[in-house]
Amino acid sequence: MLLKIMVLVFFLVQTALSAQDFQGSAVYQTKTKVEMDLAASGIPADRIKRIEEMMKNQMEKTYILTFDKTASVYKEEVKLDQGAAGGPGMRFAMMGGGASGKYYKNTQTKTSAKENEFSGKNFLIKDDLKTYEWKMEQETKMIGNNLCFKATTIIEMPANAGNFSFGRRNNDSKEEEKEEEQKIELVPVTAWYSMDIPVSHGPGDYWGLPGLILEINAGNTQIMCTKIVMNPKEKADITEPNKGKVMTQKEYDVMLKEKMKEMQERFSNERQKSGGAGSGMHIRVN
Repeated sequence: MLLKIMVLVFFLVQTALSAQDFQGSAVYQTKTKVEMDLAASGIPADRIKRIEEMMKNQMEKTYILTFDKTASVYKEEVKLDQGAAGGPGMRFAMMGGGASGKYYKNTQTKTSAKENEFSGKNFLIKDDLKTYEWKMEQETKMIGNNLCFKATTIIEMPANAGNFSFGRRNNDSKEEEKEEEQKIELVPVTAWYSMDIPVSHGPGDYWGLPGLILEINAGNTQIMCTKIVMNPKEKADITEPNKGKVMTQKEYDVMLKEKMKEMQERFSNERQKSGGAGSGMHIRVN
């Protein structure tokens, strides 16, 4: 009964907004916990410290979501000093992850387009929107001045989607990696959405609820809305990007996986030639 009432209110407000030039923006802070095992890497302590700082910067970011009734653009807010702490432009790209440029979603056509840059090349990932089987919960809470409702779902992720290993590996570790590649993890997701803002948008891949998603908790990743601006005087450009080599998300993930393996092998070979000690380093993004 509660769900029926919420959906009815959602569509009534949507109808009222249809006569307006409706637009808004939301700022999100994202944080992902990272497990790093660098003890046996043979990397000098000062470099380990820089790597840890770089990882922190890469896993704590600010994004801006601009949206109208049916379309949205999600993009990272680039800080002027971002490259300083992270070294010479080093970034981690994870399979199935977000975009390095504009991430456009259209809830009416149920399609998306992501701008991604990898290894100096531009890609445009065009695909259908992911579908979520949201379960509406009874819990509510306030986020800022907005009353939010809870929804939950389960998503599937490759077990090694956020794993990075560099350096020498023995045969046993290679066999373990091969087995892990075939595993799928079921990750519980909790979303908090507000019908005060009656659009089906959300941060990253998330969408499909009867109100703007203001908070996401998925595994060790948290996405939290910190600011909302409705109907700004200056309208944002909410259009689908069209530059880059067109690929589906699946095609891009396969390509990225191959490139990451090449990087790992090259790193391992360089360490062996230089007589580097240790068994390598392992980074896991949960």
